Amino acid sequence: MYCTQRSIMSGEPTGISTELERKFATLQASLASLSSLLVAYSGGTDSAYLACVAHQVLGTRMLAVIADSASLPRAELAAALRFAAEHSIPVETLTTHELSNPDYQRNDAQRCFHCKDELFAQMEHLRAKRGFAHIAYGRNLDDDGDFRPGQRAAAMHHAIAPLADAGLRKAEIRASARAAGLSLADKPASACLSSRIEYGRPVTTEALAQVEAAEAALRALGFMQLRVRHHGELARIELTREELPRALSLDVFDRISHQLRALGFRYIALDLEGFRSGSMNALLSVTELRSH
Repeated sequence: MYCTQRSIMSGEPTGISTELERKFATLQASLASLSSLLVAYSGGTDSAYLACVAHQVLGTRMLAVIADSASLPRAELAAALRFAAEHSIPVETLTTHELSNPDYQRNDAQRCFHCKDELFAQMEHLRAKRGFAHIAYGRNLDDDGDFRPGQRAAAMHHAIAPLADAGLRKAEIRASARAAGLSLADKPASACLSSRIEYGRPVTTEALAQVEAAEAALRALGFMQLRVRHHGELARIELTREELPRALSLDVFDRISHQLRALGFRYIALDLEGFRSGSMNALLSVTELRSH
């Protein structure tokens, strides 16, 4: 499968399993049945793969839509737009205003719901204005096992999930993207910057800028997959287990401490459990998780 000048439907050998080929055919058929489509596009592997296949199937009857706000790192926005340009995927940037919503700023367990509600409300307006029939987003089957309030917002706005409907899991999407030669097949997951701020601490543009600059500083030191969790004066750094040993030297400690203190953090801690996606959710009570 290729999402370049060569057709993703070319029938050339792909090196993937028959089962995955079947799921890909199901995805194609599902997209082909739609008259037109807006794709919520973040530049992550899932949404980029969906946008790529949708463009190959629907051509000018699809449009990728990326939400731009202070919670999206500038590097991620640039990378997403670059990928779309490389594959001739039509994309439009919408400026979203979730940070103006007090319910979002409060940063409780429903923060992601308010973010996605803002996104899909704007996409619905664009859909009606431009005459598109459907809105889709990149949910896969593995997402259903995680705490994702944004899925409720998607359901409220009648957004469809073609990847999940085709039975695709995260590893299968990565395998398909790899077989298609997509540069972001193995791109690490990258949630919005607000997910780095501990629940209950207000989301502000200043805190988001701190996190973005801190993570950029760590990447400049050569670390790849990481999170800087914002706990007020404390920055808690999560690195993968593979990268942790490289951080354990006084020289690296000093360099990290110097750069993050310059950004306004007074205390810098290295999380010994290492990187794990959604680690802030561990702070939520069982009642909060069940109720939402």
